[in-house]
Amino acid sequence: MLYDLLQDEEFAILLKNHATDVMLYLFEKNEEFGVLVNTQMVSFDPMLPDELYQKLPEFTLFLLANYTYESAHIENGNLIFEAGFGPENFGSVVTVPIEAILQIIVDETPIFVNLSASLKKKAQPKNSMEALLSNPENRKFLKKEE
Repeated sequence: MLYDLLQDEEFAILLKNHATDVMLYLFEKNEEFGVLVNTQMVSFDPMLPDELYQKLPEFTLFLLANYTYESAHIENGNLIFEAGFGPENFGSVVTVPIEAILQIIVDETPIFVNLSASLKKKAQPKNSMEALLSNPENRKFLKKEE
């Protein structure tokens, strides 16, 4: 039941809207915060060097403080901010889809949790034939050309 709820698109939209509202509230109150994100869904511009990117865990905590906080904003369903990485402070613009945010954290305490961000979404079949053939048992129903 829980897994089905977390996979439900309507529930995911509800959580995304709630996360957006929480972050907008924190921006309005000028409150720095952190976001724990599913790194597989994050993009970097410019892309991080391989030696930095490979060190990022599947779930990464970004602390939005100081300049990173000042650069942060929400645009087109994404949290966008500038951050420095590694000992040389490699600069990159980070784009996080809001649905990839697992937690919003203030003073080391999660104030928002989105368990569906931790799930790998099921790939949807492109068409009904692909759905049918995704089960090997259904291949017997295909006409064989001779």
